[in-house]
Amino acid sequence: MEDFEVRETQDQLVDRLISINRVAKVVKGGRRFRFSALVVVGDGNGSVGYGLGKAREVPEAIRKAVDKAKRGVVKVPIMQGTIPHEVIGEHGATKVLLLPASPGTGVIAGSTVRAVVESVGIHNVLTKIIGSSNPHNVVKATIKALMSLSDPQEVSRRRGREITDYELYKSA
Repeated sequence: MEDFEVRETQDQLVDRLISINRVAKVVKGGRRFRFSALVVVGDGNGSVGYGLGKAREVPEAIRKAVDKAKRGVVKVPIMQGTIPHEVIGEHGATKVLLLPASPGTGVIAGSTVRAVVESVGIHNVLTKIIGSSNPHNVVKATIKALMSLSDPQEVSRRRGREITDYELYKSA
């Protein structure tokens, strides 16, 4: 059973709810409750974004998070269903290690990293969270790692070399 909810929105972006947190503000008359929602959106073809929304009602918090996530969508290089090379993303006390995997491996990841990676459209990857597993930091570290990936075509163009089939399969 998945820990997050998947919904399809317009523009071909699919949003995944990662966490909802009830927060309380203590005032003279008691507690005032609000909700914060963490959402990841992606098109399954190399684009991903995340957003945090806060409101008095859960649906409104999710809507705000989805709007913020859509505004911050970034492109990620994907090569044959996996990432081009090993990468580490850091945010706060969290490090996320992403390793390319051969076809048929699947997504080996915890629920938070899985939501981000599947939203991007990566089908084969190995991951490890080192340090804090706070969902906010994990999402930010994973997206930082994905943004720091080098596009193989761009690297080959800069080096003045052609990418051979052998090199593509060797790195995957």
